[in-house]
Amino acid sequence: MNRKVIIFFDKLFDRIVILASLLFFLICIYAMYDAVMIYYNANDTSVLKYKPDLTNPEVLQEISTDAIAWITVDGTRIDYPVMQGKDNREYLNKNPFGKYSLSGSIFLDSRNQGDFSDGYSLLHGHHMEYGAMFGALDEFKDKEYFDSHRTGQLITVGGKVYDIRFFAAAMVKATDSLVFSPAKAEPAALIEMLSRSAMIYEPPETQGELKLIALSTCQDAATIDRMVLFGVMEEVLL
Repeated sequence: MNRKVIIFFDKLFDRIVILASLLFFLICIYAMYDAVMIYYNANDTSVLKYKPDLTNPEVLQEISTDAIAWITVDGTRIDYPVMQGKDNREYLNKNPFGKYSLSGSIFLDSRNQGDFSDGYSLLHGHHMEYGAMFGALDEFKDKEYFDSHRTGQLITVGGKVYDIRFFAAAMVKATDSLVFSPAKAEPAALIEMLSRSAMIYEPPETQGELKLIALSTCQDAATIDRMVLFGVMEEVLL
């Protein structure tokens, strides 16, 4: 083979290797950037300035008209606005301000009433690392942790305040129609099921109408397993 041809192909090969290496480097940089942005969005605390108090629940509407409540689980990083979209896909990858975010938002199931008047309300949130979003739910698999983190609070945009007392932690398939059909589920049927199958269960106590709330998160992309924390909501009469 002609020497010039050999030199040409050697240089061409070198350029291809350089370009491939550069492309690989850029992909790595983008992956690192993407991971940082996911972590940043999941841990963004700027939204806390919109956390309502008993005198100003309407501050939620400064986030978005889709912001319907604020959920807090005492002693955890769960302290977020609750959104509700037109369907259950809308806030999977959208933050409370309407911008694209892989960490998404905490949101109420679209089949529930936005004023939490249902007997059973279901919240969804991504399973993020370091306890962000609903990643903290994994800790509730431990009985000791569960026993020391059983309280929370929900404040609606309409000014209603609910104390939450968690009574069960369960691993549930996403196909479970009882847990994941909130508009149809009867609180009594849920409690009966949980008394038999939950990994942790304490008989719930309530002074009035039985009103349940559940916090659900996935385990990993390869399964349909969901970690779900169940609580009783008691309205605080102000």
